[in-house]
Amino acid sequence: MKRRVIAAGCIALTLGLTATACGGDDGGDGDSGGKADGKGKTLTVWIMEGTNPDPRPFFKEVGAAFEKKTGAKIKVEYQQWATAQKKFTTAIEGGEDQVPDVAEVGTTWVPQFAETDALVDVTDDVKKSGLANDLVEGLKDAGTLDGKQYGMPWYAGVRSIVYRKDIFEKHKLKPPTTWKELQATAKTLKEKEPDLIPFPVAGGAEMFATPFIWGAGGDLATQDGDKWKSAINSPQSIKGIEFYTGLATKDKVSPAKVNTWTEKEVGDAWNKSQIAMAIGGNWTPKAITDANPKLKGKLGAVPIPGQNGGMSKSFLGGSYLSAFNTDKKELAWELVKLMTTGEFAAKWAKQTNYFPGQNSELKKIEAQKDPLVEPFAKQMIEAGATVPKTKAYGEIQASKVVTGMVQSIITGKSSVKDAANKAAKDMDEIFAKDK
Repeated sequence: MKRRVIAAGCIALTLGLTATACGGDDGGDGDSGGKADGKGKTLTVWIMEGTNPDPRPFFKEVGAAFEKKTGAKIKVEYQQWATAQKKFTTAIEGGEDQVPDVAEVGTTWVPQFAETDALVDVTDDVKKSGLANDLVEGLKDAGTLDGKQYGMPWYAGVRSIVYRKDIFEKHKLKPPTTWKELQATAKTLKEKEPDLIPFPVAGGAEMFATPFIWGAGGDLATQDGDKWKSAINSPQSIKGIEFYTGLATKDKVSPAKVNTWTEKEVGDAWNKSQIAMAIGGNWTPKAITDANPKLKGKLGAVPIPGQNGGMSKSFLGGSYLSAFNTDKKELAWELVKLMTTGEFAAKWAKQTNYFPGQNSELKKIEAQKDPLVEPFAKQMIEAGATVPKTKAYGEIQASKVVTGMVQSIITGKSSVKDAANKAAKDMDEIFAKDK
């Protein structure tokens, strides 16, 4: 199957556009919604554990609404993120009797599962339901291969910058709007607040580095036909890597202990009031204040600045709800539609602190003007990007190619150019195996 990369360009939303109506139990569809006869049938549904602190009441409501609409019941089985991909692969190899009818699928897994013909092409269903023009473009593309859409965007997250508003006000600092301002602000914080980490260059957090690669006009990889080639050592990519790692190696705004930190360790440091400014997800502010209530009201957020203004692109990832090729495909689509539109999409987003996959729902969130939410919504709408859409990139991530590159630079083991060239070589070797 020919694979296509998602353009890492801006995701545009015309705020004046009339949103598609997607409310109520029928998902606002314009097709034969609700006519699928599910009496006496049960759909098996796999959901990843941990996104929603308590998903069971949500799925109790969903189950009741779905049974009222179709006559069918749902059986929800919760899966662990760490082992889910292997479990999916094993089930797919086992055939139709082993796979779920509906499942939450990480956006980066869609290419792998779609290539095996395990997922249902719902392109026509989406169009008939009047939903096609209301989906966040980057998320829609994440589940689309060769023009075929394999599920519906369910929820998503994006990273921007979180900062200590109280500390910034204390020193009359403004949130950075360019890379130069980010650098200067971090250096000022280092001087004025020596007990805080000004801006962690977390060596184990791939998605902290990628905005600077994209922001400099670089990319992780490019595609020519069916072949992929690394672009991480292009002049533009190297420029972004130099800036990001230079914050640690030259400006010294990130201490050595951060060199191997993952996003989790950065979160732990936030919870201990050890950070002044850092890249974080739209879920981060609430997680911080839940763990550290004394920071409530003291946090701010701003999109990741572009090199000379605007925004750098940031990884836009999340989950799809996809129907698998079983004998309950029509019913599966009804459930997918019910959960990813209208009332239930909005409810799940609110409970999880993630964003829904529909522009109409995002507009409602943006309209609330919450200072800890609006910047992330803006980042997601206007500057969301994704990793190369090929199953080989999953192996690249598992092999820690990008984080290994960053760590070798910030620990002084390699120059930026040498580390980027090695990362490119490692990527290309993995791409070459993906025939």
